[in-house]
Amino acid sequence: MLQCKLQVLHIDFLKQDNAVSHHTWEFQTSSPVFRRGQVFHLRLVLNQPLQSYHQLKLEFSTGPNPSIAKHTLVVLDPRTPSDHYNWQATLQNESGKEVTVAVTSSPNAILGKYQLNVKTGNHILKSEENILYLLFNPWCKEDMVFMPDEDERKEYILNDTGCHYVGAARSIKYKPWNFGQFEKNVLDCCISLLTESSLKPTDRRDPVLVCRAMCAMMSFEKGQGMLIGNWTGDYEGGTAPYKWTGCAPILQQYYNTKQAVCFGQCWDPDYRALGIPARSVTAFDSTHDTERNLTVDTYVNENGEKITNMTHDSVWNFHVWTDAWMKRPDLPKGYDGWQAVDATPQERSQGVFCCGPSPLTAICKGDIFIVYDTRFVFSEVNGDRLIWLVKMVNGQEELHVISMETTSIWKNISTKAVGQDRWRDITYEYEYPEGSSEERQVMDHVFLLLSSEREHRRPVKENFLHMSVQSDDVLLGNPVNFTVILKRKTAALQNVNISGSFELQLYTGKKVAKLCDLNKTSQIQGQVSEVTLTLDSKTYINSLAILDDEPVIRGFIIAEIVESEEIMASEVFTSFQYPEFSIELPNTGRIGQLLVCNCIFKNTLAIPLTDVKFSLESLGISSLQTSDHETVQPGETIQSQIKCTPIKTGPKKFIVKLSSKQVKEINAQKIVLITK
Repeated sequence: MLQCKLQVLHIDFLKQDNAVSHHTWEFQTSSPVFRRGQVFHLRLVLNQPLQSYHQLKLEFSTGPNPSIAKHTLVVLDPRTPSDHYNWQATLQNESGKEVTVAVTSSPNAILGKYQLNVKTGNHILKSEENILYLLFNPWCKEDMVFMPDEDERKEYILNDTGCHYVGAARSIKYKPWNFGQFEKNVLDCCISLLTESSLKPTDRRDPVLVCRAMCAMMSFEKGQGMLIGNWTGDYEGGTAPYKWTGCAPILQQYYNTKQAVCFGQCWDPDYRALGIPARSVTAFDSTHDTERNLTVDTYVNENGEKITNMTHDSVWNFHVWTDAWMKRPDLPKGYDGWQAVDATPQERSQGVFCCGPSPLTAICKGDIFIVYDTRFVFSEVNGDRLIWLVKMVNGQEELHVISMETTSIWKNISTKAVGQDRWRDITYEYEYPEGSSEERQVMDHVFLLLSSEREHRRPVKENFLHMSVQSDDVLLGNPVNFTVILKRKTAALQNVNISGSFELQLYTGKKVAKLCDLNKTSQIQGQVSEVTLTLDSKTYINSLAILDDEPVIRGFIIAEIVESEEIMASEVFTSFQYPEFSIELPNTGRIGQLLVCNCIFKNTLAIPLTDVKFSLESLGISSLQTSDHETVQPGETIQSQIKCTPIKTGPKKFIVKLSSKQVKEINAQKIVLITK
């Protein structure tokens, strides 16, 4: 009697059951998503019961031209216990024409999209439906991204919302941010970016190389890359970077169009989508030391105006990057854990714009030759700030260091707390406290590695001990007060000349408009004295509408004691406060049922706001919803309704934003529990 050949008719990936155990149930993909190093189950539907003489093999392949030698093809026989590149398959259950197979991928398997073919003798079941995704696995102890704490895994892998911290060191602002790692096409886009990169398939086993490749693919250059960077303040032809509220819309736009997205700035690659624990990090007063001499040099004339053709180092009010969690088997022991990864650095690394991963341990200890780019990151964290006065003496330029600041760089390194919408200071993870014995030892260690010495010492003053400038954030449209605090050895009566140069700039330090110069001569007495300069609101109001970004006022103040001719200087940055607005949203909602958000805003500013717009966004609704208004006069109250329909269950964060020509963004948010 002729035997009927065995055939597999269908593969059931048991998507729902596997998704729960693999923590991938939220991914909006038609194909199943698994995490490597962990068992998943398949149900095979056959044309007849499985017999002992039948052949049955599973073939998992990834990438073009899969090969066993290149680890891009794995062949498993579930009836023969074996280990193929640490992959395993076993028969779990046989019931008539159905068999259940347990497959465990290697904890070192290649990240990406796999095709599953099932071979039975000469017959092979091939179908585009039999696709699966394989990600890194923070729950697997053998995986390089293993994270032992469950609360941290929930925060840094499963939480799809969070925040960026922006503003200034003395005025840190919370900006809601949707990571959106589970949204439609986000995972496909991330894997596509890796495929487009120069990374070999076998290198996709290593989260260090994956992070680096993702960084390199963020910035558009030489016809390749996802995002066109723009720090000019002119965003015509694209989206102003501050208007983005999450990663997903950018990734989705690139995936659908295959065209670089306009525009972006500080950008977090969506490492969470790939299974790498990640947190968004912000440093305030972040620097770029172009000469890598551990000083940030600013050159000014006698009016306190920056001399741009001499000042090549830069200071940003803030800079955002990512910390990614992983082991570093490529390094000596002691460098596992958080790694700084910057997709928008101001310098190239090995020919491309990317930075890291650099171990925080190495940055903190001053081990500047540990890869990748630790020297660059260390110089940003630990540079001293020098202010040089350029004077013309007998027709010749003379340079004098008039101020040296050791605590003005990289303040308040910030991230979101685990499990809470609360600010957390992690500066101590990047550097020892300023002035501590550990900090001095680290700096000595670094200068020894660099075979150099500190080039500059703090200027010696006969009487002038210290100068600082304070300015509280002010409500937009009001005058701005700058308080100059002078500390002297003597309490005697003296005269002091105060001169200040003020300009409107972007958070990156780019000058937008010169505002004014202020000069004042005062008599001071006592060892500590204060002098106030006031900037009238008329000097900046008219410049706000031309600025398509968050405005910052920079003040550069020079103080000179007349009697001793001693000079000191300081720089100060001021951002604006805005009135809050209220939102009314129900605590609960249902899929498919209309949800109404009431927005109420009173313009308490002294100026009218034009082109006012409310927008509502959530990962629980289908798309961004907006409501437009024209002009809101001072003292006027407006109300607006935004309607949306939830499409996903669970606690969903709804972000409502108000924007205008003058006020770039005010945020409010609420979590609504969406049920079926």
